[in-house]
Amino acid sequence: MPGPPSPDPVSQAAEYVQHLLGLLGHDDPADAQATAPAAWRSLVDEAGEVLRDRPEPKEWSVLECVGHAVDAEIVTSARYRWIVAHDQPALIGYDQDLWVDRLRHREDDPQRLLEVLAALRASNIELWRRSSEAERQRFGVHAERGNESFDLLFRMIAGHDRFHLAQGRRALEAARV
Repeated sequence: MPGPPSPDPVSQAAEYVQHLLGLLGHDDPADAQATAPAAWRSLVDEAGEVLRDRPEPKEWSVLECVGHAVDAEIVTSARYRWIVAHDQPALIGYDQDLWVDRLRHREDDPQRLLEVLAALRASNIELWRRSSEAERQRFGVHAERGNESFDLLFRMIAGHDRFHLAQGRRALEAARV
């Protein structure tokens, strides 16, 4: 008797994109992104002594969520630039759990992570604001999700912030128990 069907990676990728876009909704992606560094700073300040506490062994702490936000901003920064400067560049994926664990974000200096995030985010928003509509429609080919335009990626990262800020808040609440 056959087992359950294997997950379809194409439909999973599409669901992921739609989930992030749904979290952004109709909000302006640049405005949403501009507020995220302050929201991360507030969460870090609120976490205090439980900043590094994982709610469960396989779940991220508040600080690891911040580290992942920085990783995502680094990767996305490069993707934006590849897309604008190159014709249909390949965009590789990455394993977020490996990055969080192997880059040891749980040991990071939270203030340094917040500084890096704020600087990268400001640079990326400036790139967005000065880009033309034609540049925003340029795309790269993501290894897992297919064609992704600068516009789509820019909107996705705004939803990504909201997703992981909520994850960080859940981690904080669980750590306080």
